[in-house]
Amino acid sequence: MALAYHREIDRNTSFAIWKIEESADELLAQLQLKEHELSYLDTLINGKRNMHWLSTRVLLRRMMDTDNYIDCKVDSSGKPYLSNFPHHISLSHSYDYAAVMVSKNKAVGIDIELVKDKIERIAHKFLSKEELDFIQDKNRIDQLYVTWCAKEAIYKLHGKKNISFLEHIKLEPFEYNGSGSFDAMLNTGTRHRKFKVHYEKFDGYMIGFVADDNDE
Repeated sequence: MALAYHREIDRNTSFAIWKIEESADELLAQLQLKEHELSYLDTLINGKRNMHWLSTRVLLRRMMDTDNYIDCKVDSSGKPYLSNFPHHISLSHSYDYAAVMVSKNKAVGIDIELVKDKIERIAHKFLSKEELDFIQDKNRIDQLYVTWCAKEAIYKLHGKKNISFLEHIKLEPFEYNGSGSFDAMLNTGTRHRKFKVHYEKFDGYMIGFVADDNDE
């Protein structure tokens, strides 16, 4: 596993991207897993699902920089959390890369996606007409991936089910520049929050990430 990229957002928050190069056994040897985690691993089909689960946990251990056991669980909505550390976390993976975002003091969300033309066919399912209208013809595929990663990152930060990318998460117009930030709104009816979403492209992948500064 090779560290491909690391970025500090502030003194309490950072994310890292790793290229998955080891075998499952090599990844497993770097973890301290308990019986319930090993049992869960046995339910995963060998291949990408197995490797993604292992690689995000190895990267999390590297970022936490601890020799202690890390009890990474998921809640009833599927959001990962640490039961024995106060840190907020978010995990993502796509093909050959794993991504982990960690913060000591705020909720976070990250998404990484391999950029492919197929997103054009499903854009109308997660973007409103107003959002589709600000997508530029130049770099259209890249900008569409930014919008997906942004909504996915907000969804992960929020960490609750029954959130519609199309209905509940709205993006302000922005120009695609390879990297940057823009405003987004989450409106569930009971929660109305504004976020600054950041994005950048890395080695053919798009990364979107967000931190809830109101949690400080």
